[in-house]
Amino acid sequence: MTVKFDKYILNNGMVIVGEPMESVRSAAFGFSIPAGASVLDEGCCGAANIIEDWIFRGAGERDSRQLSDELDGLGLHRSSSIGSSHLSLGAALESTNLEKAVGLYADIILKPKLEDDQFELAKELSIQSITALDDDPRQKVMLILRELFYPQPLGISNIGHMEDIEKLGADKVRDILKNNFNPSGTIFSVAGKYDFDNVVKQLESVFETNEKLAKKEIATKPAVNKYTHLHNEGAQVHIGLMTKTVPPTDKDIYNARAALAVLSGGMSARLFTEVREKRGLCYAIGARYHGLKDTAGIMCYAGTTPEKAQQTLDTIITEFNRLKEGITEEEIQRAKVGLKSSLILSSESTSSRAGSIASDHYLLGRIRSLDEIKEKIEEVSVKSIQNFLEKNIFEDFTIVTIGPKEVKI
Repeated sequence: MTVKFDKYILNNGMVIVGEPMESVRSAAFGFSIPAGASVLDEGCCGAANIIEDWIFRGAGERDSRQLSDELDGLGLHRSSSIGSSHLSLGAALESTNLEKAVGLYADIILKPKLEDDQFELAKELSIQSITALDDDPRQKVMLILRELFYPQPLGISNIGHMEDIEKLGADKVRDILKNNFNPSGTIFSVAGKYDFDNVVKQLESVFETNEKLAKKEIATKPAVNKYTHLHNEGAQVHIGLMTKTVPPTDKDIYNARAALAVLSGGMSARLFTEVREKRGLCYAIGARYHGLKDTAGIMCYAGTTPEKAQQTLDTIITEFNRLKEGITEEEIQRAKVGLKSSLILSSESTSSRAGSIASDHYLLGRIRSLDEIKEKIEEVSVKSIQNFLEKNIFEDFTIVTIGPKEVKI
């Protein structure tokens, strides 16, 4: 089946992409703004988290309450996220309200009120989100893991660092917003039921400028650590480990994803079976792919007891290494079914498709059809994965633990 994608680029470089879905009455859209956590100046970690809240506290002629009422009146299912490279703002809604919703978001992005009293409220919420990590060591260990694994500042925390947030004032964050909310690097994506010509005309009328701003380059430093332990007098040890794999642009990406599915693609996958079921070493375990534009890793989490922490870690690393010793046809088929099932589920969600086409455009410079992805998954075989694993050995691990005792590496 031929899939039609829409694409238009404004004179200032802002990209508009769309995927029509004829069987739905809804639409989802997103603005991917080049103001992610790693893009901001040193010492400003957490500013994106403040901005994500602050810009919704009044925009255009509307105060905070009026803006919230208008957004709610359109029946929006709002979403926002902070990645390494982009701050993403979007929503899903009934398609007849798309134009009004995009207009509101244009004001939020271009004409936020940014009042001082509302800044303090947004800042306080950001501080609370960092403080709350003490009650969520699973999330905390994975945030720290990404920071240590990637070249700095690519993995920097999307929630923020307390010492940075406490120093941030309203004027500084206004400057950050002004310098980083750049239409030239923004990707607008839409999926579902929409009129692309109308979408382009609306965005052109508010976002078009004669100035095409240069892309902000990120200066990186080498990753700094291989093992970090945070002491916590609790009854659990939280283990996070991460190892390098191919980035999303690599031709072996589907072999990497299939190998990961064999390792941690469900209750029949190796990590769950070997570490949790057979040995009873942990109460929770799983691994997933995490990719940036030019680098990527497989990140794994396990929650266990202090007495079993060392054996849990050793067994996990053994299972990573055991992949190269051989994978069965049954495991590959099960992995393919899981990957295709996830693909089918995402194909029925306008929000998922809007996010995917924006991500594809940024990472790959083009949009993949679902049929293309399915065909690539089908091409994966025992031999292709073995060839991949021979070239990509899981041997260097960045490890973070939180708990009452350290482990030995």
